[in-house]
Amino acid sequence: MNILLWIVQILVGLLFIFSGVMKFVMPYSEMTQDAPWVLPHWFLLFIGACELLGGIGLIVPWATGIKRSLTPLAAALLVVIMIGAVAFTALSPTPAMAVVPAIVGILCGLIAWGRKASA
Repeated sequence: MNILLWIVQILVGLLFIFSGVMKFVMPYSEMTQDAPWVLPHWFLLFIGACELLGGIGLIVPWATGIKRSLTPLAAALLVVIMIGAVAFTALSPTPAMAVVPAIVGILCGLIAWGRKASA
C-alpha cells in the first residue's frame, strides 16, 4: 500500500509542479485563447503558485522526513483547487472534461487520507 501511495504521490506531485510552472512560463494569451471565460492574469498566477507549492508539498516533506504533516495538508488544499477546476470545466463548452480534474482531486484526497493516517 505504501509503494502504491508513493507512486500516486510522485505522479500527482509532478503533474502539479508541471502545471504550476506552465502558468508562469506560458504567455497569458495562449492560456486564455480556448477558455470560455477569461480569468485575470493575477488569478492564474496565484493558482499556478498554489499548484507548484502543492506539488512540491506532496513529494518533498515525505521524502525528506522533515515536516511530514505538510504532505496531507498540501493534498487537502489541492483537493480544494480541483473542486474549483471541476466547477470551471463543467461550465465550459466541453463539460465531459471535468472528469480529469475530478480524478486528480480524488487522488489528492486519497493521498491526504493515506498520509494523514501515518503522519
